[in-house]
Amino acid sequence: MPLAAADIAALLRLPPPPSDPADLHRGEIAEGTRLRDAAVLVPMVERDGRVNLLLTQRTEHLAAHAGQISFPGGGVEAADASREDTALRETEEEIGLARRHVKVLGALPEYLLPTGFRITPVVGWIGAPFDTQPDPYEVADIFEIPLSHFMDLARYQRHEYHFNGRHRHYVAIPYEGRYIWGATAGMLLSLARVLSARSVRQSA
Repeated sequence: MPLAAADIAALLRLPPPPSDPADLHRGEIAEGTRLRDAAVLVPMVERDGRVNLLLTQRTEHLAAHAGQISFPGGGVEAADASREDTALRETEEEIGLARRHVKVLGALPEYLLPTGFRITPVVGWIGAPFDTQPDPYEVADIFEIPLSHFMDLARYQRHEYHFNGRHRHYVAIPYEGRYIWGATAGMLLSLARVLSARSVRQSA
């Protein structure tokens, strides 16, 4: 049975699953690095009894993460009342999705990047129909992928590479010609583990 909004909200209130030793992609911030807080929206869209995840593709000319697939979001600003407020504001700015269409269900564990970013993934439920209007400077495309694709932990690939003299790890999860990797794939893996707790608890 597909997860309903209430199911997801309940799972997000539980303690997160223990970390997996294979998750070498999890960021460790070096001592002395200045922390920069950010938040993203993990938008779940209900369509015809199925739940999709809404993602964006960044434009190719951006200075950071150009062309990558991501969740809408960005840095915390002084006027933001909460990380939830940051995620909703950034979503409105990037893809034109009004916050009145978003029911916040909770948040995933913070996601750390070696560059010093501390990201709060805020999970939101969106009922169709709704309108979007992407910022053409930042967003090249908006699209949806079935949540079920990300729930299969066997689909996540683990990779490693050298960058700026450091050995780094990341996860990826391709879908029909789209390559989702880095922090976005890492947060998707975190989401899959949290939501998989339902079946684990039911079988216990």
